[in-house]
Amino acid sequence: MTKRLLLALAAVLALLTPAAPAWAHNALAEAAPAKNATVKKAPTAVKLRFLDDLPDSTKLSVTGADGTVPPQSTPKISGATISVTFAEPLPNGAYTVTYQVAGEDGHVTKSSYRFTVAAPVTSPSAASSAPVGAGAASPSSPEAPAGATPAATGAADVTAVRDVTAEDADSDGPWLGLATGIGILALAGAAGFVLFRRRAAK
Repeated sequence: MTKRLLLALAAVLALLTPAAPAWAHNALAEAAPAKNATVKKAPTAVKLRFLDDLPDSTKLSVTGADGTVPPQSTPKISGATISVTFAEPLPNGAYTVTYQVAGEDGHVTKSSYRFTVAAPVTSPSAASSAPVGAGAASPSSPEAPAGATPAATGAADVTAVRDVTAEDADSDGPWLGLATGIGILALAGAAGFVLFRRRAAK
């Protein structure tokens, strides 16, 4: 019975032994941006975390949809994490992350995944319609407050009436004095004539 049990255990171990090297492969545990993700804000870096610490031979690169490589730093390895940073935010579009890592058994795993940047774009028309500035002056002069124009007109009319009246008074002054003098002379003459008639009658 014991012999049969040992044989059974040996058979199980034999079946499991071929799969042992696979356990030594260093698999990807987490990615940022994630696989097949669509991000609304352009990432400044790509960071991958694996199950085990990474050897110095680990590689990581990011390419655009047309195969161009955006400006990026040399891959930085810290324990089980590897990352690259970008010199400037990535433009909208699809990107491919390619990595290569060796496991403890020396097996090299090379793989890749894609993500998309779809950041909102500001409309040029919205920017052009924005106010020039809080202190910017209006190109046209501001409208006069209600009632300002009638008040100004009324003041002008009053001034005009006063000017005309003063002018009329100045122009009638000499004639008025002459008429007054003639009237006084006429009254004096009539009074003298009456006195003369009375004396003649006596």
